[in-house]
Amino acid sequence: MAEVRKSRSRKEWEMNTLGPALAGMGERQREFSTVSSFPIERLYAEEDLAGWWDAGRDADAPGEPPYTRGIHPTMYRGKLWTMRQFSGFGSAADTNSRYHYLLEHGQMGLSVAFDLPTLMGRDSDDPLAEGEVGREGVAIDTLADMECLFDRIPLDRVSTSMTINSPASILFAMYLAVAEKQGVPLEKLEGTIQNDILKEYIAQKEWIYPPRPSLRIITDIMAFCAETVPKWNTISISGYHIREAGATAVQELAFTLADGICYVQAGIEVGLDVDVFAPRLSFFFNSHNDFFEEIAKMRAARRMWAGLMRERFGAKNPASWKLRFHTQTAGCSLTAQQPYNNIVRVTVQALAAVLGGTQSLHTNSLDETLALPTEEAVRIALRTQQILAEESGVANTVDPLGGSYFVETLTRRIEEEAAALMEKIESMGGIIPAIEAGFPQKAIADASYRYQQQVDRGEKTIVGMNRYQIEEEEPVETLRIPIEVELTQKKRLAQLRASRDARRVGRSLDTIERAARSGGNLMPPILQAVRDYATVGEICTTMKRVFGEYREVSVF
Repeated sequence: MAEVRKSRSRKEWEMNTLGPALAGMGERQREFSTVSSFPIERLYAEEDLAGWWDAGRDADAPGEPPYTRGIHPTMYRGKLWTMRQFSGFGSAADTNSRYHYLLEHGQMGLSVAFDLPTLMGRDSDDPLAEGEVGREGVAIDTLADMECLFDRIPLDRVSTSMTINSPASILFAMYLAVAEKQGVPLEKLEGTIQNDILKEYIAQKEWIYPPRPSLRIITDIMAFCAETVPKWNTISISGYHIREAGATAVQELAFTLADGICYVQAGIEVGLDVDVFAPRLSFFFNSHNDFFEEIAKMRAARRMWAGLMRERFGAKNPASWKLRFHTQTAGCSLTAQQPYNNIVRVTVQALAAVLGGTQSLHTNSLDETLALPTEEAVRIALRTQQILAEESGVANTVDPLGGSYFVETLTRRIEEEAAALMEKIESMGGIIPAIEAGFPQKAIADASYRYQQQVDRGEKTIVGMNRYQIEEEEPVETLRIPIEVELTQKKRLAQLRASRDARRVGRSLDTIERAARSGGNLMPPILQAVRDYATVGEICTTMKRVFGEYREVSVF
């Protein structure tokens, strides 16, 4: 019979076991830290949890508040996460073909990437769109393009996510109009529009209007969906792009939750019931290279949001307390050097997202640092998720890392640091005054600079870039968008302008302008305008006459 060992303190271990080992061979380096520069101790033990964590009290059950261990009781034993691949390139017809390819290979939901002119609310024939049409996403100018994008895709049987922010109301209206043409009741539609304008001012910089009228458009969408499209997620509150801009894990979490607070407060201030609109808010996080830091961040996010919704906003509906989130692996971690290494990075990041309890997941393709992904690269990225789900065993039990000394300590540390940063934002009057003062922008720039210095000094390793380089590399095949895509799109747009009823379009645009000036809900007139084949640029220009355009004040 095995001998029962007595529990020993860490101090005893350090003296009796560690000391002689260190004297003999030492350690690889003097200091260890996460990607975000959190110091990591050599060992975590029960005493690290002493005084604040009790298994009987704090190891909350999955599906029960504060949801540290997951928002569903069975998690992936009941339903796997939704597997998405971000797709959009060239023309609507090109992207439609890619969607059918992905669905045939087992993808569960569609995720639309729009080109830069569409993201900025400009039509393909706008002089500022030259050279960008269809290059980094699909070009969508009118309802005709959206009809082509979803040709032969039944919208009552797929969940669609659209990464669109300033013109979100317009692209969402086009999606609704396509559903109407398919005969699909709007109440059956499921999906998400990103619609997170605050992170644009903080990180991604694809804005049109100033913050306050932009918030008004968002609350109009929230009110419209509560009555008309009840299964639709009206905002995907995004930390992803904040992290891509160089933020730490703590900054990503703090700024994202601060944005969420602002959206909830805005909804309440216009008279919406928090328990009606809050259940349709979702989040979007980045899964970076540091495996345990990312898991801890996601667990902390659920716990913090549940507390905010219950204590600050008085939400009574448990669905309002649950932080549901999509995850994408870290695009900023991909390297052009030795790009096949990116498959390994993405696998580790995807595993962290799954162990962190994500509801849906996008895995980046190995070539996305060079170009939009080829079919082979996107298939490998999708197969990565399928292998994790079907072969690895990680989906067989709920929150397998719960109770880990390290994970629980790191979860608490991230929560405390993020809460302190959010208190700083509150002291400035909230996230909008903080954005106007340039606070999050400067904090992210400083963090990004510090990390780059660590890479340049060799303190942080990027395999294939600052260590383990090879001199000559075989180029990988990349997807090229020919100039003919832009020329064809402009021709298509000109033909539509000539064939549509210009008077109807004019009346629709006038109705939007009146609603913008009077404070009426903008969604019904926007929906009518897209049915009349008004363009994205025409509708945005109409609203700019009322709301103006945003100009950032840089802070150094």
